Amino acid sequence: MYNPGAMTFAERLVGGRVHYAWIVAGVTFLILLTAAAIRAIPGVLIVPLEQTFGWSRATVSFAVSVNLLLYGLCGPFAASLMERFGVRRITLLSLCAVTVGVALTTVMRSPWQLVLLWGVVVGIGTGAMALVLAATIANRWFVARRGLVIGILTASTATGQLLFLPLLAAVVQHTGWRAAALVMTGVALLLMPIVLIFMRDRPRDLGLRAFGDTPDAVSPARPAPRPAGALAALVEGSRSRDFWLLAGSFFICGLSTNGLIGTHLIPASMDHGIPAVTAAGLLAAMGVFDLIGTTVSGWLSDRWDNRWLLFAYYGLRGLSLMVLPYAYGSEYFGLTLFTVFYGLDWVATVPPTVRLTETLFGKHRVGIMYGWIAVAHQMGAATAAFGAGVLRTWFGSYQVAFTGAGFVCLIAALMVLAIGHGQIVTGLRGRPVEISGAVEG
Repeated sequence: MYNPGAMTFAERLVGGRVHYAWIVAGVTFLILLTAAAIRAIPGVLIVPLEQTFGWSRATVSFAVSVNLLLYGLCGPFAASLMERFGVRRITLLSLCAVTVGVALTTVMRSPWQLVLLWGVVVGIGTGAMALVLAATIANRWFVARRGLVIGILTASTATGQLLFLPLLAAVVQHTGWRAAALVMTGVALLLMPIVLIFMRDRPRDLGLRAFGDTPDAVSPARPAPRPAGALAALVEGSRSRDFWLLAGSFFICGLSTNGLIGTHLIPASMDHGIPAVTAAGLLAAMGVFDLIGTTVSGWLSDRWDNRWLLFAYYGLRGLSLMVLPYAYGSEYFGLTLFTVFYGLDWVATVPPTVRLTETLFGKHRVGIMYGWIAVAHQMGAATAAFGAGVLRTWFGSYQVAFTGAGFVCLIAALMVLAIGHGQIVTGLRGRPVEISGAVEG
């Protein structure tokens, strides 16, 4: 039970002037920002690793694909562990894993070490701090403004690129790739005391209600799920056609974003004579527009039919990827247009996907169920990270990879329109919920 006399430093600092949900959201933003920055490092390191060790692009891309796969695969298990042991404990453990993994990459000598450290250790560590954390925090701490909060937290991916990619590219160019790895190790270490001091698991830990919750709202008592509950959630989801439509479209989302552009845009730009720092600047600028687009998408997801939002996002993304190979032939004008257009759409798909997951499977299941849908996202990302590297090795360019990704995005645009088509789904409390229109908080 909450003891007002045992007020922590964090609570005294806030002093009741702002709902503590916003403090937790701010800390979560920093966590996701750091995880996104670490996840983005391979785009800067692919060419330096080739030059240092003589490894092929396919070899380095394989380690990145393992990272992306585990980044998503551990999500539902992390959500279940957060339910059982708490968000703060699991986040701190993940930060420790990431710190050790990134630091040890500076002394690696063989490809298997790259796969083990960057692929496995860093993949699992960042995956436990990924978008499943955003969904968990948003649904625990917010009733009002939930879609907006998910949009802001999702935009941390863009902010991580904006803040760190140009810096890391400059460090690699002037000091070497090992120095860039040590920079991110230091950032992860600095984040640990912030999480320890300010992060809280649930509003009731502070004697509070979620932001926007009403006094007459009754929360049913629920036993804490065991980690094995993640597998039970997968079985439940696999029986739903809408789960597969969401997972399939999100597979294509991952394939066309951090798996392809996030990993290969910088080396593809270098293939066309664009310096690494300039290419990293383009990716960072893309993050600026993504920050805007994803925040607006979160706001829209509270108000509009989320299926049509996803239809627009996937369709526009597909067209932009098909144009990208030709943008390189128009010097910087075409790339600038691509940066703006694609950036607005980068992860705008996340808020509507989370809201649809909540509608289909219930608020209290959204963390684990979205975690499994996010696994599909990262499977797509892993496929693109490795596949695009192989295609580049075979054909000497990325044109087939970019054009193919654009085509499958158009398929995703059609898939999402079939979600909940002609149906009324049942929420967690047995309440009928129309799948069309805005999702009620």
